[in-house]
Amino acid sequence: MMQIHPPHPWPQTESEALAIQEKWRSQVKTTPDLSSVNYVAGVDLAYSADDSITKAAIVVLSLPELQLCDRAIALRPTTFPYIPGFLSFREVPAVLDAWEKLTICPDLLLCDGQGLAHPRRFGLACHLGVLTNIPAIGVAKSRFIGEHDLLGEKRGSWQPLIDQGEIVGAVVRSRTGVQPIYVSIGHRLDLTTAIDYVLQCTPKYRLPETTRLADRLASM
Repeated sequence: MMQIHPPHPWPQTESEALAIQEKWRSQVKTTPDLSSVNYVAGVDLAYSADDSITKAAIVVLSLPELQLCDRAIALRPTTFPYIPGFLSFREVPAVLDAWEKLTICPDLLLCDGQGLAHPRRFGLACHLGVLTNIPAIGVAKSRFIGEHDLLGEKRGSWQPLIDQGEIVGAVVRSRTGVQPIYVSIGHRLDLTTAIDYVLQCTPKYRLPETTRLADRLASM
């Protein structure tokens, strides 16, 4: 069973969730604190047609081979409303249920969502990183906050994502000539390390293989 930091009480209201974000964001570490990465996990979620059930999917891939080594699914009643900036409170309970089913403990976690690129610097990747104490990265398909300079067209080009004068992430070209992705620190690493690992996990398509396989599993 994977170890999980004792979670906070799950909130019922936006104000309760806000208080948790404000309190727990201080636990996010933004310096590298990881050794060799042999296994990398990807997380994605899906919902039932009436939004009453949350389905969490986790895949664990070998690195650098990116071969599927473990996977887990969990279903849980959806208990928190859809509110931008508070999505982790809908998603994390089901993810933790799936996490406990894994037989391989990953060395790194890539989340389909934001990390520090969040109004209160506590997106999904930060939330999961702190609770699992696993180095985590947010890899989002779209920009939530921040501005950036013009991005080069070649794979590997990136620009800092800046919000209120603070670098909160990076816009990254993961494939030449296609729309970029948005990378941010989740926990226990710095931004350039996060970008490097995301590119290692994105050899062919726009999105990391971790995200693609977790999405496929969540959609089954």
